[in-house]
Amino acid sequence: MYRFIYNIIFHLALPFILLRLWWRSFAAPDYAKRIGERLGRVRFQESLNRSGGVLWIHAVSVGETVAASPLIYALQKTHPDLHIHVTTMTPTGSQRVKDLFGNSVSHSYLPYDYSGAVQRFLKILQPDILVLMETELWPNLIHYCHASNVKILLANARLSTRSAAGYQRFPSATADMLQNLNFIAAQASEDAQRLIELGAPADRVEVTGSLKFNVDSKPHSDTSDTIFTQITESGRPVVIAASTREGEEHQVLTAFQTCLQSIPDCLLVLVPRHPERFAEVANLCEQAGLNLVRRSSGTAVSDSTQVFLGDSMGEMASYCSLAQVAFVGGSLVDTGCQNVLEPAALGLPVITGPSQYNFAVICNQLEQNGALITVQDHSELAGLLIELLKDSARRKAMGEAGKALVAANQQALPNILRLVESLLA
Repeated sequence: MYRFIYNIIFHLALPFILLRLWWRSFAAPDYAKRIGERLGRVRFQESLNRSGGVLWIHAVSVGETVAASPLIYALQKTHPDLHIHVTTMTPTGSQRVKDLFGNSVSHSYLPYDYSGAVQRFLKILQPDILVLMETELWPNLIHYCHASNVKILLANARLSTRSAAGYQRFPSATADMLQNLNFIAAQASEDAQRLIELGAPADRVEVTGSLKFNVDSKPHSDTSDTIFTQITESGRPVVIAASTREGEEHQVLTAFQTCLQSIPDCLLVLVPRHPERFAEVANLCEQAGLNLVRRSSGTAVSDSTQVFLGDSMGEMASYCSLAQVAFVGGSLVDTGCQNVLEPAALGLPVITGPSQYNFAVICNQLEQNGALITVQDHSELAGLLIELLKDSARRKAMGEAGKALVAANQQALPNILRLVESLLA
């Protein structure tokens, strides 16, 4: 009954969903492209080779795609005949799939979760296995995959207290979805327990750790591009504010201006989370009276440059490699924090704000090990930045603690690979 009501609501909402897609295309034009894929109309450039089976991985956006990449690379190595199809929901996720895998996987957007689109997509793709990254629970997607004998693995599963409360509002629907999954690979015991309490069969839930610990910390910038070496060779103290969100840059810039009063040659590398906001953030910097250079401009960073705006995609490791201290965004505003493991893997001391629910377990692990410090506001952020930039021994100790924790928690890949292998057997 719940799916009948859900389908009616979804069909009624679909025109508004498409309208929102059109509205978002003003800021990010790629949202207006390939709309047919969102309705389940997928085309492959070549006939799909099914001789080795078809494995479908759904990763919402950039973060989930990057997290899934070690698993995809491992499967390509161990099962070269396996066709891997990756779906995302955002253009930035789509671009990341292309950047990471080229033509070695096929890609499309995930169809919207109404019955016609999902059934049409499954008829075209005919997958053998679906791997859902993190907690992407869609009623029709899971129902029709289960009805079509598609084996389903929920991998890298995390469920915050807030999200669990949301699912608890629809207990029958949630339990039905969880019981149709073949395996659940939870990031931590807390996630596993919440999923079991919502109706997941305990014998299908395993704590595997997080794939996000398998961080690729190698810079990806073109080595012929001198702007990164120029900043490094300048010897200036550098702070990165990574993956900042709307409403957060103002706080970061306020903290940085305080920092400049004590450390006037400090440079801020500011990398907004969403590319459609690059111009907006550049304007904020200029309004704050800060001397700005945008990565996309190709302009050299001079001694008078105060902010280097990272308005590019796929270069986070390169941006982090410039810094001595990292602030990770999405945490001074209530959006749950972004990936704290990227700077930690590079040996940077990590600072976040209080909103950490997306990475609650990992933030706690880093903090317990002395690799991460939580601040409550821009004033505390400014004070801590000044302290850390002036204390190289403390920075080194925090950075080494973070690198050690990342290295010690990379068991998720073999654990999840084992579960996928059992479904392929």
